[in-house]
Amino acid sequence: MKIWILAALAALTLIVGVWAQDSPSQSSETVARPRKKPAPDAGAPADNELPKIPSKLSPKNKGDEAETDATFKTETNVVTVDVQVLDNKGNPIPNIPKDKFRILEDNAPQTLTQFSTGEAPMTVAMVIEFSARFQAFYSMGWGETLTASYGFIQTLKPEDYVAIIAYDMRSTILSDFTNDRTKTMEAMQRLRIPGFSESNMFDAITDTADRMSKIEGRKAILLIASGIDTFSKLTYDKTRKSLQESGVPVYSIEMLQIERLMAESAGMLGPLATLDFLQGDNELRTFAKETGGQAFFPRFTGELPNVFRAISQSLRNQYSLGYSPNNQAKDGKFRKITVQLVNPATNEPLRMVDEKTQKPMKYTILAKTGYTAPRAVE
Repeated sequence: MKIWILAALAALTLIVGVWAQDSPSQSSETVARPRKKPAPDAGAPADNELPKIPSKLSPKNKGDEAETDATFKTETNVVTVDVQVLDNKGNPIPNIPKDKFRILEDNAPQTLTQFSTGEAPMTVAMVIEFSARFQAFYSMGWGETLTASYGFIQTLKPEDYVAIIAYDMRSTILSDFTNDRTKTMEAMQRLRIPGFSESNMFDAITDTADRMSKIEGRKAILLIASGIDTFSKLTYDKTRKSLQESGVPVYSIEMLQIERLMAESAGMLGPLATLDFLQGDNELRTFAKETGGQAFFPRFTGELPNVFRAISQSLRNQYSLGYSPNNQAKDGKFRKITVQLVNPATNEPLRMVDEKTQKPMKYTILAKTGYTAPRAVE
C-alpha cells in the first residue's frame, strides 16, 4: 500500500510539473501585459494633439511632390583596356605618354580617366591539348606539347600565378591558380598517357575564359594546341563572342607545324586534312587578334624560347587604359573599341623613329576589339 501511495504521489508530481511548464505563471515577467504609460511632460501635447505626418499623396501637398521625391544615383560604368605597343621585331615599346593614346568606342572618341604602366605580375591559365589524336604516347606531338608546356613554366616569376588545364573530350583542371611551383609540376606530371582521341578546344577555352573574367590585373590564357576542334558543344562563332565578352587575352602556340610539312611533302596529308589545319590556324589567329593576344606558329622547338620571351614581355609591359563611355545605355549590345596613337598637336597618327637608325619605325597596337555593355537590372 505504501509503494502504491508513493507511486501515485510521484505521478501526480510529474503531471503538476508538466502543467506548470505549459501554463504561464501569473507572476512571470515573460508574459505580455499592458504597461503603464509614463506621465506626460507638462509642456508635451497629448497623443491626440500630436501633429500629423504630412503625406505627398494628400491633395493639399500636390505642389510639394518635387521636394519630397527621393533621388537615386546611378553607377557609372568604367571600361578597362590593356594595350600593347610592339615594334616591327615584336618588342614592346615603353614610355609612351598618356596624351598620345586615343580610344574610340563605336567610332566616337572617349576621354581617358585611368592610365598606368609598368611591369606587374601576371595570372596565366595554360590550356593544353592532350588527346590521343595528336599527343599519342611518345609521339612527336606528345614531345612537342610537353616541351612547350614545361618551357613556359620555367619563364614564370615567383609572384606569377598559373593554372594547368588539359583537355581532350572534356577539360580537366589539373591545378588551380597558384604560385606554388611544386603543385604546378605535380599537375604536369599527370600528362603522360592521353585518354580520348577527341579535342574539344572551343569548350575548353571558353570555360576557362569565363572563369578568368572576374580576375583583376594582368591575365591571359596560353593555349597550346593543334588548332583542331572535333565536336565541341559551342560553335566557332559562339566561341568568338564568348571570348570577346570575357575580355581575357588569348596567346596561342600552334603545335605540329613540322609534322604537317613532312606529311605534305610525303603526300600523306590529303586536301581535307590540310584544309582542317589551315582553318585551325585561322581560328587561333582570330582568337588572339580579337582578345588582344598573339598567335605563334613555331616550326622547331628551338623557336620556343623566343616565343616565351615575347609572351612574357607583352604581358608584363602593358598600358592599362580606362574610360567612362559616353554611351551609358545598359542595353547588352556589343561595343567596338579602337585604340590609336596620335599626335595631340596635329591629331594625326603618331610617328615613331628608331633610336638607333633614326628611321621611321612601324609599330603594332594590340588590344581587345570590344566589349558587351551590361544589361539593366529588371
